[in-house]
Amino acid sequence: MTMDTVAVSMVPSQRATVHASPPWLAPLVSLVEQHGTLYEWAASQPQPRALRGRAPVYVAPLPPDGPSVVVRHAWHGGLLSPLTQDVFRRPTRAPVEMANSRRLRDLGIPTTEVVGFALYDAAMGLARVDVVTRYVNDTADLGMVLAGLAPAIDCDAALAATLDLLALLARHRVLHPDLNVKNILLETPPGSAACAMVIDVDVVMIGATSVRRTMERNVARLVRSLRKWKHQFGCELAEQRIAAFATAALASTPAEAA
Repeated sequence: MTMDTVAVSMVPSQRATVHASPPWLAPLVSLVEQHGTLYEWAASQPQPRALRGRAPVYVAPLPPDGPSVVVRHAWHGGLLSPLTQDVFRRPTRAPVEMANSRRLRDLGIPTTEVVGFALYDAAMGLARVDVVTRYVNDTADLGMVLAGLAPAIDCDAALAATLDLLALLARHRVLHPDLNVKNILLETPPGSAACAMVIDVDVVMIGATSVRRTMERNVARLVRSLRKWKHQFGCELAEQRIAAFATAALASTPAEAA
């Protein structure tokens, strides 16, 4: 993403910097000025549905007449998370996530649009960060579908859409090192077939390896997640079905570009 696609504004009163697509910079700056952080603003709004990751994720419409957005406060994961918590080295992963979101959408790969993000000063030159993405209606992640928590989405249709997504990722050599059932979002527009979107794209690597190797690594990572999800939640996904899914995915690997 080139710098002319992102506008930046300081908010001295909150020791914050807002980065956003130009149409949404002023609304986001105003929200930081009024509420302290974007996350605090979103948390104060009536919620259409519960979204959860490492911490609650909030949905709210951008004032005055903007789209509904998802606001996520970034937290570390892993063994050191009790120490590192929500403090990151600048510039954080947010600029990479925003750039990757634009690049993937330019390639025709379904993913959520990162509208912007805000960095807040922390001690020792570090920062906290809120990330804002456009909200997509009629969605559920693959884990929810497999666990029977999204009855509006058929499991077979969700897996078929996921196969299409894997082939598309491989065709463009997009490797997602953390591809799991929570990072595949199923969209079901009224009257249309399910479509799989890839999310949490700050870690994706584009063009890092061959088409075949991209497919193999993405499938291996997702299959591990499917098995883990099956054991944790007891969802009705037999081992034979997981193996058949992996075989179908590998068989659909696109040819290498000439």
